[in-house]
Amino acid sequence: MENQAHAIEHHETHGHDEHEHHEQTFWTKYVFSQDHKMISKQFLITAIFMALLAMLMSMTFRLQLGWPDQKFPFLEKILGHWAKGGKLDPTFYLSLVTIHGTIMVFFVLTGGLSGTFANLLIPLQVGARDMASGFLNMLSYWFFFGSCCVMTASLLFEDGAASGGWTIYPPLSALPQAIGGSGLGMTLWLVSMVLFIGSALLGGINYVVTVVNLRTKGMSMTRLPLTIWSFMITAILGILSFPVLFAAALLLVFDRSFGTSFYLSDIYINGIPLEHHGGSPILFQHLFWFLGHPEVYIVLLPALGITSEVIATQSRKPIFGYKAMIGSMLFIAFLSFVVWGHHMFITGMNPFLGSVFVFTTLLVAIPSAVKVFNYIATLFRGNIVYSPAVLFAIGLVSFFISGGITGIILGDSALDIPLHDTYFVVAHFHIVMGSSAIFGMFAGIYHWFPRMFGRMMNKTLGYWHFWMTLICVYGVFFPMHFLGLAGVPRRYYANTAYDQFDQLVNINSMISVFALVAGVAQLIFVANFFYSIFRGKKSVQNPWNSSTLEWTAPVEHLHGNWPGEIPTVYRWPYDYSKPGAEKDFIPQTVPHSETESSNHAGML
Repeated sequence: MENQAHAIEHHETHGHDEHEHHEQTFWTKYVFSQDHKMISKQFLITAIFMALLAMLMSMTFRLQLGWPDQKFPFLEKILGHWAKGGKLDPTFYLSLVTIHGTIMVFFVLTGGLSGTFANLLIPLQVGARDMASGFLNMLSYWFFFGSCCVMTASLLFEDGAASGGWTIYPPLSALPQAIGGSGLGMTLWLVSMVLFIGSALLGGINYVVTVVNLRTKGMSMTRLPLTIWSFMITAILGILSFPVLFAAALLLVFDRSFGTSFYLSDIYINGIPLEHHGGSPILFQHLFWFLGHPEVYIVLLPALGITSEVIATQSRKPIFGYKAMIGSMLFIAFLSFVVWGHHMFITGMNPFLGSVFVFTTLLVAIPSAVKVFNYIATLFRGNIVYSPAVLFAIGLVSFFISGGITGIILGDSALDIPLHDTYFVVAHFHIVMGSSAIFGMFAGIYHWFPRMFGRMMNKTLGYWHFWMTLICVYGVFFPMHFLGLAGVPRRYYANTAYDQFDQLVNINSMISVFALVAGVAQLIFVANFFYSIFRGKKSVQNPWNSSTLEWTAPVEHLHGNWPGEIPTVYRWPYDYSKPGAEKDFIPQTVPHSETESSNHAGML
């Protein structure tokens, strides 16, 4: 054992020396880097560009929805035959909705959020030189980048991008001749998702192995920050669920290209029967949503972990209920695998089976309420530093509450059936999943920007960005609940063909105005982000007076994180405002004094 420990220590020191003295070229440092910090930046900047693309799409189709009878000549100049006479083509409209949803769910909120912050924080917060496999980590990013390129390229083909909705339900996705977006665009969608799944699995395995095997001395599981717990649980969810989506996509490829009938049966096109028998599109829904519902928490859990860290640091208080927070995340992860059927209440599901899914869905409210209560308890009577990061974290809590309440409504099959495929559902998941995760991502960017780039973002622009975004998100999605209650269907190109919706046109116009202003707010963020990378105020080593391990590494980036030995950990990560302490924070690397209780880490 002694020899083995000595060998490991020698290997660590030798590996660090290699990182220090090995000359890196431009390509190995910035492009094909195996340094987790550089890879996190690659994920983040790629996700920002994909988010801007998705935002442009949403602003384009919001013009159509807000003013369905008006022509916008500039659209024809930009989009050509897809907007003849200044009016969006209906097929292209559905393609925009499809690719917007796909980009936001997978490339921004999954790859962008986990890829950025799991890569940045796991080695730094657990006390490791790097990820378990730098090469697999690099491959994970390049699979992700390739996936983004293929999805974006699908917009450039004459037949158009995939247009079956981001859930790509058969038969539209299974028959290349069904509609314009069912041809090459759908094929590229499937290729893109295969690459993305490869990226997610490579990254997820790396994250779990790093947390389990490469923690520094003293870093027990109960001394891990909640961010690390959230990233590890998220990675496990992805490892278990993404292969199911891969299987669903593979069977879809067989139906499209090899004449099988996994999802097809008794199909007619233009009155002509196709030779497909025995398949079921419901099978695809089961497979898709077995991934799709864990995907909700693959998106949410990293944002919730980031929020825990930001709120504890900026309120200068220990996180309330550390072990309860871990337990709630584990319970949410378990339940995410047994609730997928609530997406399928209107498929003819057996009512008894539906009632089981109602029960398990409503159970999710319990651990979610635990997290909300603990956030509020941590903030209560705290000495809050109102940085942009903590404002976005509080905004997440607000969205998690308001969106979660409508989740209870939709979890009840008797209420979900009439509301399904209306704007009520759109409003619900955009608030509870989309906006919550985006706000968590913004909180993380503002908080760890100094760690990533060694500079500070502009606070004033951060405040403008927060308030404009918060107001506009509620301005967009709160009125959508009333559209849904009135029966307005989602994904329709225009609702003016239905007389009963005429009085609701003004609401859609108001929503579109808020959406356009929200787009302007994101441009403020983008300008602040890229300007601060190069010209922002230089950061000190620990600008937030945080107690976690990542702030003990020098501002100058080393491929190996710490010069010399890796720090040893002596305490849990949230020792803030401790009675009798000289400062209002105690880093994890500070040993317990004689007057302190050595069991403090267990008093959570």
